[in-house]
Amino acid sequence: MKKRELICLAIATVAVVGLCSAFVARDRRTDDTTGQKGKDQPKIVNIVNFIRLLEPRDPKITEDVLYQTVVKQVEILKKYKLPGTFLLQYDALMDGRYQTLLKGLDPADFEIGAWWEIPQPMVEKAGLTWRGRYPWDWHADIGFSTGYTPEEREKLADVYMNDFKSIFGYYPKSVASWFIDAHTLHYLYQKYKIVASANCKDQYGTDGYTLWGGYWNQAYYPSKINSYMPAQTEQNQIPVPIFRMLGSDPVRQYDQGLGHARQGVITLEPVYGDAGGDATWVNWFFKEFVNGAAMEFAYTQAGQENSFTWEGMAKGYEIQMPLIARLRDEKKVKVETLEASGKWFKEHYKLTPATAVTISEDMPGSDKKTVWFNSRFYRVNLLWENNTLRIRDIHLFNENLPSIYETQKATSNECSFFTLPFVDGYRWSDRSTLAGLRLKAMKDGKEILIEGANPVVTDAVKGTLHVSWPLKSFKGSIEIDLDEQSLQLKMKGDQSVQWFLDLTTAGSGKLPFVDVKGHQVDCAFEGMKYSVGSKQGIFSRPHDSVVFRIAPEGNVVKLTLSGL
Repeated sequence: MKKRELICLAIATVAVVGLCSAFVARDRRTDDTTGQKGKDQPKIVNIVNFIRLLEPRDPKITEDVLYQTVVKQVEILKKYKLPGTFLLQYDALMDGRYQTLLKGLDPADFEIGAWWEIPQPMVEKAGLTWRGRYPWDWHADIGFSTGYTPEEREKLADVYMNDFKSIFGYYPKSVASWFIDAHTLHYLYQKYKIVASANCKDQYGTDGYTLWGGYWNQAYYPSKINSYMPAQTEQNQIPVPIFRMLGSDPVRQYDQGLGHARQGVITLEPVYGDAGGDATWVNWFFKEFVNGAAMEFAYTQAGQENSFTWEGMAKGYEIQMPLIARLRDEKKVKVETLEASGKWFKEHYKLTPATAVTISEDMPGSDKKTVWFNSRFYRVNLLWENNTLRIRDIHLFNENLPSIYETQKATSNECSFFTLPFVDGYRWSDRSTLAGLRLKAMKDGKEILIEGANPVVTDAVKGTLHVSWPLKSFKGSIEIDLDEQSLQLKMKGDQSVQWFLDLTTAGSGKLPFVDVKGHQVDCAFEGMKYSVGSKQGIFSRPHDSVVFRIAPEGNVVKLTLSGL
């Protein structure tokens, strides 16, 4: 994609040996407490590189520079015997150099698929009029399927698929993009039998693309009327898993850019010198990836689009690839193509499973810890900082919420996808006030933030993520259980503690809350009405500075987050 700020160039080299020796092997905590089940919980890495023919945003990035970038990517994957996926934009698909290079790859190790950005030759071959500023234009109403009517999208799909087959002898099994509308995705599945897709990580406004509130990582089956929305039922889902790309930083990406219209980027992408191009960050990311409780499986995508050039990504590639290869050899990760991951997902899951991303130890100098939990009904993010807990995010999923792009084409250079917010620690925050549900208690007649020690996250019980948080403010612990449809918090120990959860916001964003009553909060967003109920716990509005409070019943708060 991505103009995402400036392309990172000149970065000092880091010795691979130093990185490998710095990588901390699976620690005792993981073996003892996370309930890892080995092959039942694979840690999947896809190395996905996507290919554009040209880069109109920078005259120094010539077609040859872009081609040589892919040559280098192929060389390093072969060097470390790593399987990889190369996704071709249509103009690159039709270029003889890429055809020759990719046809020469061993299909046992390399997958060739489709990158679904829409350039001028593809549009004109479909009999449509090109509206772009350049032969490839990255605006959402021109360079993506959302910029075309449903009938035009089918014509574009036929052009790509027929030409791909004429070149490679088969239809591609993987089709990915920063975002693909559901109509196109369903058409590609029904007519061409694709088995996997991928879209961008969650982000707000980056490059004009907003995907916010979705299944945070791993993969999901999308709704037939909204490609960003996980479906709840088999009959209303497109049976093609969408994998979330780019290896988002679970701690820092969410809050990146608070107070601004657009987020920056903190991901595994090797071009970013403070993330995927930094040995310390990469070392930390993969240690937590390997060790963290993930429930069904963990997933991340490595690789980079050629638009950033080999000069920009070389250092990060040389850091990441030998490390991924070593973890593969140690059987700590499974490296495979996107097609293989799509087939595996479909063989194992008829519906989107519940998964988690766990960070039990942050980067040096930070005490933050976080858990992302996803199911087909909702997502939640728990964040510990300075010994306190903030529920930073809760979004509900509903397959009946249509995307506007299913019946209409985008008319601006930006594109937005949302789910149903209940807690939004990014959009309802500003640089001085961070929104969220905070765990508090009454002590000596005053409200305090409850403080605790390090949380212990386990996934030994199938379908449930358990968090035990030993307290410092009181004797006992908070026990948190997340399953497919509900979130429960229970005070264990001192039963006299008057504890509760308060939602506070910066007050600047429009909130979805319509009514707050005893066991239910009614909401409305994007024309849809929805509710969150409590099986245990009372909702109230104690004072103006609190949006709502949840007080426990029998020392338990249990929220129903099924979304339907």
